[in-house]
Formats: sequence, C-alpha cells, structure tokens
Amino acid sequence: MLSITHHSVVALQTALLIASIHNVGQAQIRPTVRARVHASEHIHQKQQAEAVAAVPAVTHAVAVVIPLGESKVKGKVTFTQVKGGVEIVAELTGLSPGDHGFHVHEFGDCSMADGKCAGGHFNPTGAPHAGPDSDQRHVGDLGNVTADAEGKALYKRVDKLITLSGPHSIIGRSVIVHAKLDDLTTQQPPGNAGDRIACGVIGIADPKMHAGH
Repeated sequence: MLSITHHSVVALQTALLIASIHNVGQAQIRPTVRARVHASEHIHQKQQAEAVAAVPAVTHAVAVVIPLGESKVKGKVTFTQVKGGVEIVAELTGLSPGDHGFHVHEFGDCSMADGKCAGGHFNPTGAPHAGPDSDQRHVGDLGNVTADAEGKALYKRVDKLITLSGPHSIIGRSVIVHAKLDDLTTQQPPGNAGDRIACGVIGIADPKMHAGH
C-alpha cells in the first residue's frame, strides 16, 4: 500500500507551485518579447522610409552616345524633369540622312560592337511596341531621330512615360540609335529598325551643370 508522508505532500505542493510560477512567467514574457520585436521592426521600417525620403529626386540625366562597330555616330542625349514629364533632347552627328530608330534599352552596357549587350527595349510593363505618342508602348519607345543632309539630328520631346526615379527609372539603362527607320508597328524585331549603330549609358547628371539646357 502506498504510504504518503507529510514531507511527500509538501514536496508535491512545492513542485506544483514552482511549475505554476514558471508557466505564469512564460505567459508574461511571450507578449513582452513579441512587443519588443514588433517595436524593433517598426523602428527599422521607419528608418528605411526616412532614408529613402532623404535621397534627393533625380532631375537631370545624360547619355554620351558613342559609335558601335564601324559607325561614326556620336552625340549626347539629356533627360530633364519638367512640368508634365521628362524633356528629352538628343543632338547627334555622323548619321546617314533620314530617319533612325531611337530607343531606351534595358541594360546600361555599350561594350559590344553590335550593341546586343544593351538588351531589348526597356519595357517593364510588357506593353506592345509602338510610337512614342501611343497609349500602349514600351517605356523605351521614343520613335525616330531624323538626320539632315549633313548627318546631323536634333530630337526634342517631353515624354510622359519616361521617369528618372522609382521602379521604372531609366537611370543606368542605355540609349540606342538604329541604322534604319523604326516603323512603329513591327513587334519582332521591334520596329524592324536594323542594326544598332550608337549607344550611350544613361547616368545621373549634376543639375548645376545643366541649368538652362
């Protein structure tokens, strides 16, 4: 027959009391830990938001256009944030007279002679290829530059789709000039504009250096 002594009862009660205290303590600790983790996450998110807000918006960008392969095409393209969009101004020389496809391409890489390393047209939304004034178009669809009899071309427009900041920014991408006219309708290859004859990587420009340009 089991014999239960006074000491055994006291020991059992003590053990139960300790277990109860431990469970209460754990129940109190868990919400405290969760609250501290939540507060830490909130502070981290706030710091990230403040860091993003502290970065000044890009208002000016520039691409120095260099020849590809045997081409002689060169020049400069500037991008300036203005009311209503981004003003794009291209000044190019060394072109054959007539129209030449002019686009922003996905990658800022002009290192290969054929320009293929620049990738395709910058098209983050998966839109069809079209002209620059179409409702649905690649972000990089800028239409054509038109060269005169001396091979010089001046292009100027305010574009509502091009952006210099945010997830669809063109900073770090490239400008490509093509050998032929972009017909604005052919999908593969987009515009059927022929070889890539000039390329320029788009970088952030110093606003003070481009004031009034």
